[in-house]
Amino acid sequence: MDTNYTSLSEVIRTYWPIPVCALVVSLVATPLCRRYAMRKNIVDRPDDFLKPHQKPIPYLGGMAIFFGWAAGILLAIALFAFPPHGTEGVRGPTLDTTLTLGILLAGLGITLLGLFDDLHLASPRVKLTGGMVGGVILVLFGRGDDVLLLLLRSTGADPGDLPRVLVLAISVPITMFIVLGACNATNLIDGLDGLCSGVLGIMAGGFLILAVHLHLWNDWRPLDVQRVVLSSAMMGAALGFLPLNRNPAKIFMGDAGSMLLGLNAAVMLLLFAKSSETVRWMLGSLMIFGLPLADMLLTLARRWRNQRPLMIGDRSHFYDQLVDRGWPVKRVVRVSYALAA
Repeated sequence: MDTNYTSLSEVIRTYWPIPVCALVVSLVATPLCRRYAMRKNIVDRPDDFLKPHQKPIPYLGGMAIFFGWAAGILLAIALFAFPPHGTEGVRGPTLDTTLTLGILLAGLGITLLGLFDDLHLASPRVKLTGGMVGGVILVLFGRGDDVLLLLLRSTGADPGDLPRVLVLAISVPITMFIVLGACNATNLIDGLDGLCSGVLGIMAGGFLILAVHLHLWNDWRPLDVQRVVLSSAMMGAALGFLPLNRNPAKIFMGDAGSMLLGLNAAVMLLLFAKSSETVRWMLGSLMIFGLPLADMLLTLARRWRNQRPLMIGDRSHFYDQLVDRGWPVKRVVRVSYALAA
């Protein structure tokens, strides 16, 4: 095989500690966060409309997901921050530490915003502003600042020497739209026990498969390394939280967890957009993220058609419609997992 290609066994041997670390930390942190939430009475109380659970359920699951996700990323930084030592030509992973720390910082910010909403019910305007700040952080660290160039090249057009100011003026709003859309989509799909964590865990696995596929055809590029690391950390953290979140749930992730998973998905979309001068890999990643995206678009369309406020919760989600038609929660979740897969 050409030495520019990376074998699947090499990829597995190199990256397996990342999802394992995220999974273990999330598994350990989830019951600890649940215990703390119960002691501090940080719970989600039932109602007769959007929250049909029978008793108060502890929050703070989103913090456990963050701890797992961050642990996986920090381990990757520790392992891959510097090129492999030795003679010239030694192959191995190198991670863009600055960009990865920027993503970690944006994740921390979006998690704290979600936690504030869980505790104090932030207004839609505050959540919108916070999501935009997360997008700004990504742009400042070099992710999403050239979306315009990628879109132009994908159509066959030559962007030439476009002024940097013009590129930023158009790229930044597009990046904001992607971040806000992904965070809102994952937030909206978090409506049944185990739904968001399981679906996003499956989708992270899809991102990982696509990332590994691209990695096999390249020689340890930092971009390929970063995609594998972020999808692995996302998958491990989500699946580590799932055992205590599946029906009947013993803890909820809240907005802290759903918005973090949405941010990570948005970053993956942006990373796949940089794969080549075509949009096929970004379209592939959009297909992986299709279920939350479809639910968000259909929900907003139903609210608009019924002349209801777009940002006020209701039971127009696809999973609510199935439950209201008599489907058991576990069956709806299993069908959602199958659709995601």
